[in-house]
Amino acid sequence: RSCYGSGVSAAPPPRSTLAPKLALVVLVLLMLALAHQYGLFQQFADPAGVKQALVQLGPWGYLAFIVAYAALQPFGFPGTVFIWAAPLIWPWPVAFALSMTGTMAASVIGFLFARFVARDWVAPRIPERFRRYDDDLGRRAFTTVFLLRLVFWMPPPLHFFFGVSQVRFATHFWGSLAGYTLPLLLVSLFGERLVEVVFAAPSELWLALAAGLAALALIALAVTRRRR
Repeated sequence: RSCYGSGVSAAPPPRSTLAPKLALVVLVLLMLALAHQYGLFQQFADPAGVKQALVQLGPWGYLAFIVAYAALQPFGFPGTVFIWAAPLIWPWPVAFALSMTGTMAASVIGFLFARFVARDWVAPRIPERFRRYDDDLGRRAFTTVFLLRLVFWMPPPLHFFFGVSQVRFATHFWGSLAGYTLPLLLVSLFGERLVEVVFAAPSELWLALAAGLAALALIALAVTRRRR
């Protein structure tokens, strides 16, 4: 069972493994601090700025995209910025390949960080909506990983949930790959058009959509309470 589902406190790690783990945690914190210091967060938060920076790098832009994605996304930077920026920069086959490579690299890094480095710190911080899937991982791990990736994509808490759960690395890898394929393919194919639609749509449309979603949420809440 996972360390948060057994009801028993995890044993403290041996001193021989504690130092490397602390070193990796410090390395991650240092990397995030340097990224903030050099303005990477601000630069990658703007798709237009991302496009300009990567185009100027030429072929090295591919590597910069994947490295930045894999290094920043597992620790809080939105991965959607990268996958929506990719089709604005490159043709869809290239955008799909880079988005898939970066997404899988980020997922693996988040998984391994939670499993081998920061399990005791990560486990209590997993959202409850993910914890309830832990038993499903014991019965149908691949299907559960596939569906969670298909629905939620790549939030860092989901990386960490899989890392501290009982799912095997190979199952996590292939289940994630299968779950990411359709969403990333659709974004790579239609991302540029969708971005154009978003920026061209009037503000009244977005207000109407927000009101409609709020109304649906209230109706769903009312129906749920009535059933209870």
